[in-house]
Amino acid sequence: MTAIIEVQGLRKEFKIAKRKEGAFSALRSLFSREYTTKLAVNDVSFSIQPGELVGYIGPNGAGKSTTIKMLTGILVPTGGQVRVRGLVPYEKRTENARQIGVVFGQRTQLWWDLPTIESFQLLQHIYKVPAQQFTRNMDRFRELLGLDEFLQTPVRQLSLGQRMRADLAAALLHDPKILYLDEPTIGLDVVAKEKIREFMKEINRERGVTVILTTHDMQDIEKMCERMILIDKGTVIYDGPLAQIKERFGKLRTLVVDLEPNGFGADLRIEGAEQMKREANRFWLRFNRDLISASQLIARVSEQYAIRDLTVEEPEIEGIISRIYQEGL
Repeated sequence: MTAIIEVQGLRKEFKIAKRKEGAFSALRSLFSREYTTKLAVNDVSFSIQPGELVGYIGPNGAGKSTTIKMLTGILVPTGGQVRVRGLVPYEKRTENARQIGVVFGQRTQLWWDLPTIESFQLLQHIYKVPAQQFTRNMDRFRELLGLDEFLQTPVRQLSLGQRMRADLAAALLHDPKILYLDEPTIGLDVVAKEKIREFMKEINRERGVTVILTTHDMQDIEKMCERMILIDKGTVIYDGPLAQIKERFGKLRTLVVDLEPNGFGADLRIEGAEQMKREANRFWLRFNRDLISASQLIARVSEQYAIRDLTVEEPEIEGIISRIYQEGL
């Protein structure tokens, strides 16, 4: 299968003017200006197949948004090659815009003072979306995103969650093959986040839309993506299945056990586990699943203590990613 997005040796540098100090420094800068070079993206390569839902993650300043802006054609690469459905984005900006949708969590493509429905109607004309296609898409998005409650409301009066739902619908009105999501759940409450995630998974299944998601919310990645590209200081340090990262770095699990209120001291001493903390009759025991299974550990606890309740906690992806950045791959 031919890749829908191909990136080879992508590089982006920014020139930043040095500020001169002292009297008349601004005047001197008009005639003689020095620059420093900031390398935002350095030799990034990857390919994405049609229909993939890929998490593109990294810390602040890692180069995520810069990469997305080069894929959309907003920025011109300093070096390397990028093709989106066969097009070089910055050379064919108009053609590229017709085949992609973009949602930036901090910005909106809707008209601030117009009712939301009128923004959709304007986008219909901008993208030359046929009436039948527009009606079909609006009906589907109203159903999946609950748009009816605010279609007549001016965009400036929408809550953040409502605006994000409207922006998602706006980005998909023209049936793009590719969708770039940059922090789509930032600032949203738990219910709103879940609604956005379910919508994206449904659109990906239903229409085969290829999605690249950048986010700091690791729950977005864990609930939506099977593949993850991890970038740090402008360089890709991992590209592969999310499950593989969890398998490699998520060996430590936690058994949370509630004991009957008798027959134990300050600590539980169980072979193969380490007590992490205690609250009253509840204990957190950390263990390596490669050395002992959860069932074996539970059996050892039950041999010595009366168990009231227990759960096994898997390692959180956020903690795994943090560990990778601290310790490296």
